[in-house]
Amino acid sequence: MMFEPRIIGFLCTWCSYTGADLAGTSRLQSPWNLRAVRVPCSGRVSPELIMRAFDEGADGVLVLGCHIGECHYDNGNHRTAKRMPPLHALLAFAGLEPERLRLDWVSASEGERFARIVSEFTEAVRELGPCRWRRAGPALPRPELAPAPAERGG
Repeated sequence: MMFEPRIIGFLCTWCSYTGADLAGTSRLQSPWNLRAVRVPCSGRVSPELIMRAFDEGADGVLVLGCHIGECHYDNGNHRTAKRMPPLHALLAFAGLEPERLRLDWVSASEGERFARIVSEFTEAVRELGPCRWRRAGPALPRPELAPAPAERGG
């Protein structure tokens, strides 16, 4: 049985998500492995969010934003591009292959480009094999909220 990676894709709502929609309505072939998360801007995808995706079981994370110079929030994609080199170093330090994270640009009119990027990334992650970096043990318990004053009898 061939390994099928779990891939989380953070897609900019203005360009990449619309490009994904175009790929779908054009019936372009792309792997089913991608779970798309629509974000306002690629600049909103923090390193913590990416690490949490790996922690929750992703084998690869794909961040897609507007092309440089076309961000609807002026410089969100610049911020994302600047975050990637230190984040790749963090992944290597944490024991993950940096190739499990990819940043790319897809505009709303590039459905074919979207399908190609997803296919290439899925194949690259498939060749890497399952991600062996997972949270050890059960999830941490959530802290209990303190009861409201009326519930405390006071």
